[in-house]
Order: sequence, then C-alpha cells, then structure tokens
Amino acid sequence: MRYYDELSEKLIQWIKNQVMEAGCKGTVVGLSGGIDSAVTAVLCNRAFPNATLGLIMPCYSSPQDEKDAKLVADKFGIETDIIDLNKTFDTFCAELENDSDAENSMAVANIKPRLRMTALYYHAAKLNRLVVGTDNRSELKVGYFTKHGDGGVDIAPLGNLVKTEVRQLAKYLEIPKKIITKPPTAGLWSDQTDEDELGLTYEELDRYILAGEAKPEVKERIENLAAQNEHKLGYPPVPKF
Repeated sequence: MRYYDELSEKLIQWIKNQVMEAGCKGTVVGLSGGIDSAVTAVLCNRAFPNATLGLIMPCYSSPQDEKDAKLVADKFGIETDIIDLNKTFDTFCAELENDSDAENSMAVANIKPRLRMTALYYHAAKLNRLVVGTDNRSELKVGYFTKHGDGGVDIAPLGNLVKTEVRQLAKYLEIPKKIITKPPTAGLWSDQTDEDELGLTYEELDRYILAGEAKPEVKERIENLAAQNEHKLGYPPVPKF
C-alpha cells in the first residue's frame, strides 16, 4: 500500500496547487454514490478540509445512490448540499418535446449530467472554487462521459488512473466496501451500468490501456469508441485560415 500512500499525497498536493494557481479557495465535487466520486471527494476534502463541498444531485436516480453518497460524506466529514433536479428535469424536457420515447433516448438522458454540471458551476462561482471532475483514465480513453456534462469540469485528478487503480486507491482511503464493489453506473436510466453500455468490462479496458493486451474484438471495440468520441477530449476545432 506504500504506492497508494504516496499516490494519494501527490494527488492531494496536485489538487491544492491547481486550486491555488487558479486563484480559488477550494473545491466543489458531485457526489453520485459511486467509487470515482467518493475517491475524488475524499482527496478534495483532504486538500481543503474546510473548503470542499459535495453536491448530491438526484435526478430520477436510484435512492440507494443518494444513501451511498451520504454514507461517504458522513464517514469522511465532507460538507454536502442536496439539490433535487427532478422538477427541473421535467420542466426542461417538457419544453423540448412530447415524444413518447423521449425518456429512453440518449439525448434526453444526457440532460441529467448537464443539469448537474450547471449546479456545480453555480456553487463553484458563488464560492470561488474549482469544479473537480471524477472521470478516470479508462473513461477518458473511450470517451465514456457526457460532453459538457460530467466532462465539464476544471480539473480531473483521477484522469491518469484506470478504473482498477481507482479501486485500489479507494481501498487505501477506506472507502466503504459496498461502494467499491457496486456495479459502476452513470445513473442515466434505471438499471443502467457502465459495462453493459460500453460492451466490455473495465478489466478488459484497463488491460488494453496498460499493457496493450486484448482480444481482437475487444481491441476493435475500444479503438472504435475512442475514435468516435475523440471530439469530447479537446476544444472545438476552429478554422486555421
């Protein structure tokens, strides 16, 4: 565990440096009840114990996710605020369309993380803090995040750690076991899981990222996702003439 002891200290110092270089006073992070947000929030709270806010933002989410988010906040003494986005989501969707299939479409599902992003930036601006993202290297590799949603952040401290490394770091930080072992989900719809949506496991994805090893069909799937979602990782292209 010595490696993760040193890693956590480096990440905490990195968060401190990023916030101070931006002329800000602390951090704001979304607490989803998942492992990535738990690890991120704990690191932020250690960097800024008196200036870290965890926002719990249910939006037709599983009630268990909110309970798990509170579990982490209570265990580590993280200040939280709960913002129920259900009515906001309903109102916004009602203005867009009356499609009977709308609730099952990705276009509608992606509204949820974009509403959360707006709430995070509101509080960050109000408190002069940075919005800290929870995306890990595995998700960034294949673009598994919502553009201008959970991808809309100021810094991403887990961005160089694959999912399996995040799990090991979570164990070192003593994140509750139930959160470490629960199936990862973006909470876009009922019973949605990351691995089902990706069409591969994090173990397969991480092995390919770290060692270049994968079955031909897995490699093809990963590279296709990476190419398809490459636009999410940079600024909008502009003409050079």
